[in-house]
Amino acid sequence: MSENERNRDFRDTVTTPETAFPMRGNLPTREPEWLAHWEKMDLFNRLREESAGRPKFVLHDGPPYANGNLHIGHALNKILKDVINRSHQMLGKDAHYVPGWDCHGLPIEWKIEEQYRERGQDKDEVDVVEFRRECRDFAQGWVEEQTRQFKRLGVLGNWDQPYLTMHYDAEAQIVRELGKFLLDGQLYKGNKPVLWSVVEKTALADAEVEYYPHKSVTIWVKFPVKSAPQPELVGASAVIWTTTTWTIPGNRAMAFHDDIAYGVYRVDAVAEGSLAQVGERLIIADETAEATAASAKIEAWTREDLKVDLTGVVAAHPLAEQGFDHEVPMFHGDYVTTEQGTGLVHIAPGHGFDDWQLATVQHGVEVPMTVAEDGAFYDHVPLFGGLTVYDQKGKDGTALGPILRALIEAGGLLAKGKLEHSYPHSWRSKAPLIFRNTAQWFISMEEKGLRAGALKALGDTSFVPEQGRNRITSMIESRPD
Repeated sequence: MSENERNRDFRDTVTTPETAFPMRGNLPTREPEWLAHWEKMDLFNRLREESAGRPKFVLHDGPPYANGNLHIGHALNKILKDVINRSHQMLGKDAHYVPGWDCHGLPIEWKIEEQYRERGQDKDEVDVVEFRRECRDFAQGWVEEQTRQFKRLGVLGNWDQPYLTMHYDAEAQIVRELGKFLLDGQLYKGNKPVLWSVVEKTALADAEVEYYPHKSVTIWVKFPVKSAPQPELVGASAVIWTTTTWTIPGNRAMAFHDDIAYGVYRVDAVAEGSLAQVGERLIIADETAEATAASAKIEAWTREDLKVDLTGVVAAHPLAEQGFDHEVPMFHGDYVTTEQGTGLVHIAPGHGFDDWQLATVQHGVEVPMTVAEDGAFYDHVPLFGGLTVYDQKGKDGTALGPILRALIEAGGLLAKGKLEHSYPHSWRSKAPLIFRNTAQWFISMEEKGLRAGALKALGDTSFVPEQGRNRITSMIESRPD
């Protein structure tokens, strides 16, 4: 190749397309210009006019909370929805996006309470109407700010007419619908245990619960058998293990599993400091015998030659002679295992959903009201009225020691220990939660065929993706009142 050929500029020999688009996006400058142009031409309403008569595609937004600036999750959610809407618009439909906000609930109330704490103001001294007004104003302010931020992301929607859960017409419609349930006989008052924050004095939804390591006192408690189809069981004590000592006053039943082998063990020798008594007879799962003996400092015991059947067994509460004189029946429970404890589960229907389902829903056991909203035992609870499970800062309350002492004095405590385990906490205060029985209003799923009607409606609904149908169908099928 000659010197001239090596130095030749070949750019003029290549044919390339020409474009008016700039070589660089320069988006920080150009994006606001595009958005201003769309705003000026009223793009959303222009599209509605030009799409009149086309098949409608309407996307009602799943609302974010109006309680703070947007994060990357909001951006991803709304941009994906915007892509879907614009795609349907370009496919020849009238694609209408309706944004909305959830303006109710604890996240917003918590923000107002944070402001009170910063000012050293006591929430309980604020009139409830004023508190609600502040929450409404706070939510409205964030609706406006989030609207601005969503527009900056380029999301096209009916931002001038969003739906807000705090709109008075929406609240009125909810009251009207609830009134229909009342008039139809589908609304009734009942009791149910809920996860409760002593600090916030409110129930928490599952999404508001976080799990953190927590150190609990564990106890092995003896329930003397009063009656049983097998006479040999009378006089023995069924032993339960629990990490929630404070729920013992709320005990109303025990659970066993039909497929677990249980035995009666007679104590022959104990170590110094053991709470077990030589000669007493204990009912536990055979698989847990070794671990139970070690925890209770039992040095020797004898398993009686007896195949134990716990069906129909009725025990007494360990504090029966001190005001807890109700019977404690034993039921089969599918969830009972031998992974921890004794293979027998203490059932307090006011302090656990599974307990409530088994004892109250399946067997009609009354749910006691034992713990108030501030975490203190009601005054009518024998021995422990006024004592607290947790204090107002989420720390251990005053009930633990007295309950342990009462069990020891009554001869009902076999052993105690400590365990660090995952435990539910409030996502706001980070304080541990309790299950407590509360009076609530329920809508019957069966009285007027609400469950059947909902399942039929699901059958008439298209799901994208289709597997979403299975999840919500399963939820409706198993949904309690």
